[in-house]
Amino acid sequence: MNSAAPLRMFNLLYFALLALFIPFLPVFLDDQGLSPSQIGFIVGTGGFITILAQPLWGMISDRTKTIRKVVLFLLVGATIAGYFLFNSTSYGMLILFAMLVYFFLMPIDPLTESLNFRVSEGMGISYGSIRTYGALGYGVMSLITGYFMSYFGAYSLALLFAGIGICCFIINLRIPDAPVTAKPVTVDGLKNFLSNRETLLFLVLVFISSVPARMNDTFLGVYIRELGGSTELVGQSFFLAAGSEIIVFALSFWWLRPGKELLIVSISGAFYFMRFFLSAWITDPHLLAYIQVLQLLTFPVFYSAAIQYLYRIVPEEWRATGQTVLALLFFGVSSIIASYVGGAVYEAFGGKTLYLSLSAMSFVGMLFGLLLYRIYGKRHSDQSISAE
Repeated sequence: MNSAAPLRMFNLLYFALLALFIPFLPVFLDDQGLSPSQIGFIVGTGGFITILAQPLWGMISDRTKTIRKVVLFLLVGATIAGYFLFNSTSYGMLILFAMLVYFFLMPIDPLTESLNFRVSEGMGISYGSIRTYGALGYGVMSLITGYFMSYFGAYSLALLFAGIGICCFIINLRIPDAPVTAKPVTVDGLKNFLSNRETLLFLVLVFISSVPARMNDTFLGVYIRELGGSTELVGQSFFLAAGSEIIVFALSFWWLRPGKELLIVSISGAFYFMRFFLSAWITDPHLLAYIQVLQLLTFPVFYSAAIQYLYRIVPEEWRATGQTVLALLFFGVSSIIASYVGGAVYEAFGGKTLYLSLSAMSFVGMLFGLLLYRIYGKRHSDQSISAE
């Protein structure tokens, strides 16, 4: 077993945990009789917890110069909290344990992505060759969870979550830690990073583009069930979405051109617009599930390009924190807006209006990305050519 194999396996298992939690928490809460606004409240409040937790653990990782040990600690907390979450029945307990899962589970994502990128750099292999296994784990577990929940009941997710969490912990003991930089971590370095105009505009672009994506993640399962779809169909829809990511991540070495990241992000925005606009007019739950295959041209393209662009502009010693800021916007801040506003819009106007709103936001993100590419794209392209 080479040194990258355990990391690939960890990606498969960790993203399987995310597949059980992110798309199926709203479905589980819906099964408990909660309204869309109550579901939005829990997921949105989880976004607040994520905002606090991700920078905290990213800073701890940078300061201690280790990712693996921090992830081990977080896995223990996430596994315990997840077990009790999917065994809870009261609204208060659901809120409490959901918040604990957000606190422990979500910070692992940017740390894992940072580990993927650094280890792939150190070994001279593509980031996509590792991240592909995350997409595989997310897709397969989405499919399994839908059937598991249907045949064994909603509370069976507790044992499934705990089992995968324990496997994650065991595999994590064998993965290599990330190579650390010799440059010292300083507050001034972080201030320079965050005060850079290009960085701030890029983070605004990430925020604009991520809100509609997170709204879809939160309410897609609820919408499919409202249209008459089953829990199995919810699992199939997320399986199609995540499964389509695999080839995109695997071939990232071929299509992810240095200096073209902003253009690629804009192209993904165009496909986000198309995907959500079509979803607004669909009334057949099966067709809505099948259209999720357009994920292959949206999330993996957007996120891979965004990570590569981030690593161009972030100081080396703040890479884990910079990765955390990216994930914070995509899974934290945007989740708050997506859940609170999305839940209110869904309850007041229905799924069609919600998805029309998502398509409009995605269109704005596409235009903003093209504007940034026009401003900064040529400079980065020239730098890439000179580097070669």
